[in-house]
Amino acid sequence: MSMVAIESMASLSTDVFYDILRRLDGPSLAAAACACATFCSISREERLWENVCSSMWPSTNREDVKSLISLIGGFRKFYADCFPLIVNKEVTEYQWNGYLENPEEWTEAEYYGDTVELESISPLDFVSIVDIRYKDKTICSKVLWGIPNANGSNSWFHNCPFRIDLLNYAARDDDSESEVTLSVSDGLPPITSMEKERKDGKLWKELRDGLRLSWIVVNRKVKQAANLASWSPLGGQRHWPTDKDFMIRFGSVLPAKDILPCQVVECILIMKFRVMNTEGEGVETTLKLTELSMQLEDMEGAHVNGRNSLLILKEALSCRRSKNYSEVLESCHLYSKVQSELKEEKMRNESRIDRLCILSGIAAFVTFWYYIL
Repeated sequence: MSMVAIESMASLSTDVFYDILRRLDGPSLAAAACACATFCSISREERLWENVCSSMWPSTNREDVKSLISLIGGFRKFYADCFPLIVNKEVTEYQWNGYLENPEEWTEAEYYGDTVELESISPLDFVSIVDIRYKDKTICSKVLWGIPNANGSNSWFHNCPFRIDLLNYAARDDDSESEVTLSVSDGLPPITSMEKERKDGKLWKELRDGLRLSWIVVNRKVKQAANLASWSPLGGQRHWPTDKDFMIRFGSVLPAKDILPCQVVECILIMKFRVMNTEGEGVETTLKLTELSMQLEDMEGAHVNGRNSLLILKEALSCRRSKNYSEVLESCHLYSKVQSELKEEKMRNESRIDRLCILSGIAAFVTFWYYIL
């Protein structure tokens, strides 16, 4: 009887522990797994991590996405791959000096990509899982299978600038309404006039502080995944290109070693909202999501073509990551700083060349008239 009682207590304890652990978020669940052998054993349950992923990324509730995650190793592995964000601190000054001085060392074949390696990468292997939150409330969840306009190994996609416009393509396979809006009921401050908004910028501050973006890229073939977003905004522009538009930028710094001369590139994720109505007392402010896109740019601001983008995305799936989001933002700001220094250096070089040309022209003009007269 005593043995039966002990077994019953052990079974009850496990059920209680499971009920406790299923209420935790990802970091807390991972920490609890290190507390004792019982918690470690229970924390291996896929159902726990499925709940965590579902709470963190509502897109993972879809049956097709669940099947995809099971294919690449399960929800526990998916969370471990996608919760830490990409960190790249290889943006060092000496690398860029070398890049500026020796760009001619790269052959055309090296610059435009390795054709042999490219053949093993199919655009159909990539899946984008995207979630947007505003003040901890999910306002948009999209899934895009494959990369649009990338059919065929010799298509124009490989030589044209790489870009994914998620709203245009994901809506075709999405059963929910494609239009995404934010209103006062979601926590937006009311706007009586755009003139007032231009002065105090209250709406802009709310958007910048409240929006969060997760853009997960999965490669079904290599069974790897990574989050390419910075979670928090890196910057943006108010009233661009019109008074009623807001552009917010997210992104990450991705490795491009042996793919491009610059060694690293920036993954730029653009989110644009437009104010739909702002006039009249009692009229609620409504913002409509008009763009959600991804593109890759090198250090000089040039768009990376489709061929090299596929190679870079594949490389990004296995690069270094960090759970410290401030470290991620620091990495992105370091990239922006080095990029600004590069642009300034190019402007100084071009200015010196212009002055040299002017002086050479003056010298030639004076010499010509000296011999004529």
